[in-house]
Amino acid sequence: MDGVLHSSREKLYIALSYCSFLKGHERLLLARTLGDIQTLTGSSLDDLSRLIQRKLTTRVYNPQKLPELVEKALKLMQLCRINMVFYDDPDFPPLLKEIPDIPFLLYYRGILPDADKAAVAMVGTRRPSGNGMKTALQLGTECGHVGIPVISGLARGIDSFAHRGAVEGGGFTAAVLACGLDQLYPKSNARLAGHILEKGGCVISEYAPGEPPLAYRFPQRNRLISGLSRATVVVEAPAKSGALITADFALEQGRDVCVCTALLDSIQNSGGKKLAEDGAIPVQCAGDLLREWTHPVLQYSQREQKRQLPLFEEGAP
Repeated sequence: MDGVLHSSREKLYIALSYCSFLKGHERLLLARTLGDIQTLTGSSLDDLSRLIQRKLTTRVYNPQKLPELVEKALKLMQLCRINMVFYDDPDFPPLLKEIPDIPFLLYYRGILPDADKAAVAMVGTRRPSGNGMKTALQLGTECGHVGIPVISGLARGIDSFAHRGAVEGGGFTAAVLACGLDQLYPKSNARLAGHILEKGGCVISEYAPGEPPLAYRFPQRNRLISGLSRATVVVEAPAKSGALITADFALEQGRDVCVCTALLDSIQNSGGKKLAEDGAIPVQCAGDLLREWTHPVLQYSQREQKRQLPLFEEGAP
């Protein structure tokens, strides 16, 4: 849905995206049921509860304010060149239709990821070691060279170096934000976001224009980072890193979880080391991802043989 959005259908979608008390599938149901924004603004909380078959008790629902919010959003979308893609649209990323908590729409700037190319999420700590920065930059660059799209969250640290690497490698990268696309968080990465868009990448959010980067939204957006990707690589992450939330979402979504072998001894990577001990796929370079995706059973077999090899070397019959 490129360009300025003015149809009643699209205004309804934008209005529903401001109803943060609703789950994704509930907004999808209401988008298909209500028909237009006038029907939504005329619906009480009890009316919505009956339609979604869940009792709503929120105090933030103010339907009379929704038309004003939508008009402001439309102006911001035109000013910032923000587009919108709905769940039923052909351009909606198909991988996101497979995750448990499906976003019913996405706002985006730039070009959406190519559905025919398997992407990798690269995530990690905001306070990486020197080797962590180098590894994220190198792996992102390699992915750019071989045509693997890189998905991350534009945060400081590992995210930033992964995006930078993909851009420098001449590849595609998409940044998923936890706020409306009329703003950038962190602001210090505004130049990086500009480079991403200049090089044909994308900045994505499920949050409507004007929505701030509230703390609870960062874990929510992490499910989109993993959801857009075939594999999630935890580059370097301490025990309580938000990157581990992304890895958990990847597992829940049935996607690969990988760790960088070069950083397993890093003091900033206790979370990544635990993932490796739990069976995460070890990667050293972009070629490892391509081999894993091409021959996953073979690669698993080779890893198991390597694990068993020392037993034979130590004199086992």
